[in-house]
Amino acid sequence: MPATSTAPDRVHQPEAGAGAGAGAGAAAVPVAGARFALGAALLGFFVITLDALIVSVALPAIGNDLGGGISGLQWVVDGYTLMLAALLLSAGSVSDRIGAKRAFGLGLVLFLAASAACALAPTLGVLVGARLVQGAGAAVMMPATLALIREAFPDADRRTRALALWAVGGSVGSAAGPLVGGALAGWDWRWIFFINLPVGLVALVLLGRAPSSPRREVPFDVVGQVAAVAALGALTYALIEGGQAGFASARIVAALVLAVAAAAVFLVRQARGRAPMMPLDLFRSRPVVAALAAGFALNVGFYGVTFLFSLYFQTFRGMSAAVTGLLFLPMTLQSVGVSFVSAAATRRFGAKATMVAGQVVMGAGLLVLCLLPATVPVWAVAVLLMPVSFGGTLAVPAMTGLMLSSVPAERAGLASGVLNTFRQVGGAVAVAVYGALVTAGSFTAGMRTGLIAAAILLAATAALGALRARTPRG
Repeated sequence: MPATSTAPDRVHQPEAGAGAGAGAGAAAVPVAGARFALGAALLGFFVITLDALIVSVALPAIGNDLGGGISGLQWVVDGYTLMLAALLLSAGSVSDRIGAKRAFGLGLVLFLAASAACALAPTLGVLVGARLVQGAGAAVMMPATLALIREAFPDADRRTRALALWAVGGSVGSAAGPLVGGALAGWDWRWIFFINLPVGLVALVLLGRAPSSPRREVPFDVVGQVAAVAALGALTYALIEGGQAGFASARIVAALVLAVAAAAVFLVRQARGRAPMMPLDLFRSRPVVAALAAGFALNVGFYGVTFLFSLYFQTFRGMSAAVTGLLFLPMTLQSVGVSFVSAAATRRFGAKATMVAGQVVMGAGLLVLCLLPATVPVWAVAVLLMPVSFGGTLAVPAMTGLMLSSVPAERAGLASGVLNTFRQVGGAVAVAVYGALVTAGSFTAGMRTGLIAAAILLAATAALGALRARTPRG
């Protein structure tokens, strides 16, 4: 699943505006300029996906150096995912307004500056703050990567090949994340952030030689965006800190109240605003609801497993960070091949059946992990992690196809942006909840409880996806 778990599904498709402008002028884009745009987009996607997973294996090393306990380490992971999820809904509008090339450049510069701040962070608080900024930069970059490719490759066949190469960047970043993170953390965890700098600088050089991007006037929902950040931030705070402070404490109750109030403001804004970021009429379609629920549940399972077993291997089994990275390699490396299996299964059995099958496989894999005895060899655990990744990688492409086939073509970009937001929220909630469970009592008991809860969630969302949509009469 890593290759697709963190890949942005938001296909930036401004059909009547930027896309049209790109198409009109893109025929004159030199081949070299198009390749430079693709190279920049590929490297940008690579570092975004790399940083979603490279941190997990380094968490014990960060904790030993900066302190903070489990809750502090949760913020190191969730600070990035939280901002990525909260800002994705409006990041496409930013790309339209200022042009994809400029948006990508600004996002990348912000991302690199935050990476340097992460690497040099003297305290855990500074590291978490820098991770929040890093996630914001990644959110601005994500839709711009696809917009750059769309503008540089107006021909559908060439664009398909370019998107396949772009996806390879995400696959390599996901597969390399735990491995590189483990290797670097064994030396000095700060290098997991320094490694972004040379890659990002090369991307900036390539971007400078890419063709310019058109701009278009699009509305920007400031109130809705602020409300989304407030709701997700308050909810994440309550879930992470509630594990130690207790969910009945005044500050946790206040955070939950703020989360509910901000979510209400967001929903009202989406229902009454002229240009909603997440139109509520999307939820009238059962396939859309099934895809969104599946996206949330799949990331709960995958991100939760990555977070928990990174701590499990090093804290309870005595493995080094480098060995832990190797133990995750079978899980992450198989995702490239399984993507082709998913495409073939979708063609033969349909998107819904393939999505549901992937959810069932992941849920079964989580239940098996719950039953492992304490003495099981670590190599066996590494092997048994593979069904979790296999199920996710099988489900995500089919889920994305189901989502996009259930909305009009002109809403494809918006719908896929909403889907990717649900997925990122699932990842953030997973780390927050799993951390609260293992903090409140025994680590192993909390881990089993979290895995069982994720398996039940996957079973419920799989059942939702398996339901037949009612066919209207007449």
